[in-house]
Formats: sequence, structure tokens, C-alpha cells
Amino acid sequence: MRPRRRLALGVLLGAAALAVAAFPFREAWWGGWVLAVAEAGVVGGLADWFAVTAIFRHPLGLRIPHTALIPANWEGMAERVGAMVGNRVLTKQYVREELARLDIADLVARGAERLSHEDLEAATRAVARWAAGQVAPGASAELVTRMRRLLLDQPVAPTLAAALGIARRHGWDRRVIEGLVSALTDAMDRPAFRATVTDVIDDVLHRYRERMRPYPRLFMGVAELFGLIDRDRIVTALHGGLREVAKDPEHPLRRRAAEAVAQLEARLRTDTALIARVETAKNELLDTPAVTGLLQDLAGSLEQGLRRDLASDRSELVAWIADRLERARRALADDPALRADLDRWLKARVTDLVEQYHGRIAGFIENGVRALGPEGAVQLIEEHAGDDLQFIRVNGTVVGGLAGGGIYGLHLLLRLL
Repeated sequence: MRPRRRLALGVLLGAAALAVAAFPFREAWWGGWVLAVAEAGVVGGLADWFAVTAIFRHPLGLRIPHTALIPANWEGMAERVGAMVGNRVLTKQYVREELARLDIADLVARGAERLSHEDLEAATRAVARWAAGQVAPGASAELVTRMRRLLLDQPVAPTLAAALGIARRHGWDRRVIEGLVSALTDAMDRPAFRATVTDVIDDVLHRYRERMRPYPRLFMGVAELFGLIDRDRIVTALHGGLREVAKDPEHPLRRRAAEAVAQLEARLRTDTALIARVETAKNELLDTPAVTGLLQDLAGSLEQGLRRDLASDRSELVAWIADRLERARRALADDPALRADLDRWLKARVTDLVEQYHGRIAGFIENGVRALGPEGAVQLIEEHAGDDLQFIRVNGTVVGGLAGGGIYGLHLLLRLL
């Protein structure tokens, strides 16, 4: 029995003991007055005991009407608690005002200042190893299957168009063209690559000659016989042209290549035939066993590599993540503008979440309260407010005794008068 409950019971028993002690002296005015005080105290204490007990259960196990109020009305109480907290206490305006008082970024920065690089590395290692332990051994194959399904469902033409648009805005397309031209120019200086280009040109000329009519084919054979068509000259001319393109940033060929990239971006957005061909090529590529096997091998190798790296005491992945976290920590500690931006961003996101999910708060609270059940609710309320409710019994005994003493005193006064 808890101390306050023992106190309430002790006061009630004290009033009963006082009534027993005063009973033999009830004929005397003071004995009658003490007895009246004690009897009224006992009645008040018993009445308040009944009232407090009736909130939680049936007094003495008797199913008296309007007792065990919490178990009997639990579902309605859960609904009212959810509606009150969600719609009247935790309002949108209240959340916004409380967020405005907080400096979230400053709290984050203070926490970041207390962390060291070793702390970040240890935390990163623990989280990474835990995450790796949650991944099933065959998860890479399942990941490849899901990625392949996602790629099949996702149109690739808009993605390619967006990538080309980003590349053009940042000038990456010109850099790629410049890099390709420079690489081809350098490759043409190597005899092996030059011989390969010569073979390709020879194959192209041979295929072209086969598609020609007899007389043009004859004239082309004569030209080759007299050396008018020389593969080495063609390769040399191609090499010289590539050098000119590599030297001149404003070369017409570069501009045409850039224009072709811009046209391709527009066509990938509007040309339905091209979009259909791209989708067909994507599906055919993803359906080939070679690509599927390659993706699975890459995923398996990546998974094994990550597991081996995380098992090592000097994990490169952990070090890389910890270094980035360390940079972020220093930036938060040293850059007030960054903290202000972070504070605005966090408050905006929290406000958006409150705006989006505020309607569900009442239901969430209601379900949480309902999940306690009637017995759990009674236990919860008794744990937090039961002791304070025992003072109702104490006050009932004391106030009842004072009221009884006052009424008996008035009775004595009237008899005296």
C-alpha cells in the first residue's frame, strides 16, 4: 500500500477510533461534540472513499450503477482525449509559435561542438556494421531484381533529356566533346589504333562497294588500282582534321556537335518515335542475360567488398563518411549563415509535416490511448494521479468532521438560547 493511501486510511480509522472513544461521554456537551465530529468525519471519509474508488472500479466488487467509470467509458474517453489534445492543445498555431522560440540550428551546433572526430568515426562504424548485419546475404540479387523492374517501369527518355539539359547548362557537353576529340587525336598517334582505323575504313569501303551497281563498282576498282583511293591518306586526313578540331574551341564541327546534343535533348522530350525506340532499346538491353548477369556480378562484388571493408579496423568507407561528417560539424560550428539556413530549413520542414499530418494527430493519440485497454488505463491513471486522489479521502474526513462539529455546535448554541 502506498504512503498516501495509508495516510487516507489512517485518518479514516483515526476518526472511527475517536468516535468509539467519545461514545461513552456522549451525554456531556463536549463528549457529544467530539462524537459528532468523529461520526461526521467517518461519514465524509467513507463517502469520498466510495467516490474515488468508483472512478476506477466497483467498490467492494458490487456492481453499483455509475461506478467503474473509466473502464465503462474507456472508448469514449480515448476519443475525447485524442480530440482535445489534437484539436485544442497541439494546434498548428501552437506548434508554429513553439518552433519560432527555438533555435534548432544552435542546438545542433552545440551538440556538434561536443563531438570529436573519433566519436563520429566510432558512431559511423557502429551504424554501418549494424546496417550491414541487417542485410540478408542474398540481398544483392533481390536489389538487382528490384532495380531492373524499376528501370523497366521508369521511362528513360525524360531522364536522358534532363541529364542532357543539366550537362548543357553547366557546359559539360562541350567538355565531353573536347575530351573525346583530344582522346581520338592522341589515339591516332599510336600505330595499333591507326591500323584499327585503317581496317575499319577498308571494311566500310568494301561494304559500300558491294552495294554499288556494276559500272560504279568498276570505276571504284580502277580508282583503287591506280591509287586514287588510299586508306593511309584517308587516315592521315582524318588525323589532321581531328587535330584542327582539338586546337580550335570554336571549330564548326564542335558547334555542330553541341547543336546535335541540344536537338537530341528536344527530340527526347517531343519525338514520340525516338522515345519509343529508346524505350525499346532499353527493354531489349535489360532483357539480355549478359546485362542481368553483369548487374548481379557487380552487386555481389560490391556487397562482398563492403562487408570486407566494414569488417576491417581501418575501413575506408567509415573513414570517408566520418570525414564528411567532420566537415559538416566544423561548418556548423564556424558558419553562422549556414546555421541560420539550417534553422529555417528545419522549421519549414517541421511546419510542413505538421500541416500535412495534423489531421491524423487526434486519431494517433486516440489509438494510443485505446491500445492501453481499460485495465491499462486504470493502472496508468492510478500511477500518476492515484496518490493525489487519496487526499480527497483525507479532505473528506477532515471537512466532514469540521462540518459535523459546526452543526453540533450550532445545535448546542440553540439549546443554550
